[in-house]
Amino acid sequence: MKIIVPMAGRGSRLRPHTLTVPKPLIPIAGKPIVQRLVEDIAKVAGEKIEEVAFIIGDFGPEIEKSLIQIAEKLGAKGSIYYQNDPLGTAHAIKCAEESMKGDVVIAFADTLFRADFQLDKNSDGVIWVKSVEDPSAFGVVKLDNYGFITDFVEKPKTFVSDLAIIGIYYFNSAEKLMEEINYIMENDIKNGGEYQLTTALENLRTKGAKFTLGKVNDWMDCGNKNATVETNSKILAYEQEEMGQYPASAVIENSLIIPPCFIGENVKISNSKVGPGVSLGNNTVIVNSNIENSLIQENTRINHGNLSNSMIGNSAQYFGVAREISLGDYSVLDFLSK
Repeated sequence: MKIIVPMAGRGSRLRPHTLTVPKPLIPIAGKPIVQRLVEDIAKVAGEKIEEVAFIIGDFGPEIEKSLIQIAEKLGAKGSIYYQNDPLGTAHAIKCAEESMKGDVVIAFADTLFRADFQLDKNSDGVIWVKSVEDPSAFGVVKLDNYGFITDFVEKPKTFVSDLAIIGIYYFNSAEKLMEEINYIMENDIKNGGEYQLTTALENLRTKGAKFTLGKVNDWMDCGNKNATVETNSKILAYEQEEMGQYPASAVIENSLIIPPCFIGENVKISNSKVGPGVSLGNNTVIVNSNIENSLIQENTRINHGNLSNSMIGNSAQYFGVAREISLGDYSVLDFLSK
């Protein structure tokens, strides 16, 4: 089986944190979002993953190298494809056509999940969904009385269903899906000005393909700062036992750590209270601070911070007072200097 990961967007809603790092590479509880995504799929799929294909923009050679390493850690081949123009979800998959063979899981790298991940080999595919309050912002599905999908509707203006597609799909024949994607692109069939995967899925369904439903227990968004901080706290709670052991290189002096927390290598904490729901990246220094429910990346220094629901990037410096903040990479915020 192969995993196809479209991730060309840089995540404008998460700026300034995505100005230097694409959103799927932002660490959550110590691991990049996209690494968590493919590892979770590989863990629950129950099959050998032969290849992980990443569809990216112009992210640069270092990021491409890190993506290949993510695939290789799973014992899989890593492949890189490029989507240079944002022409829609179907177009993104078209960019990886060379790898679209056999049975595949397609997973868009902007969310994390907890799910009963069963691959129904008796159907043509599985579409994972979650009930949402406002389905107008999503592709949604309708079901018949037997649980098969009867309609795929992209961002409905009037209510048709509250079952939103979360961006994870299984297909037992990637070739059949590619036939429909090629058809809609060759005939310039767009929805909202883009080539949509839901259009190809609806074409497959009308030709007799049977799609079943996969339901998720938790769908965790990383679309903006607040959602990303909340997702970090949820992941820490899910993995609390694994997060209990801090690295030997960490130095914790006169401080209280309230789990769950992730503490990276060479982190130094003194005269502080950290947690719950806090991630501290490698080489970060926390002094005289009180931090909870926050995501702090690598090589950052915080002094006299009293932070909650905050996100601070790499190589940043914060010297301050009580505040909820979103501070990007290489930034300095100093409330203590005269």
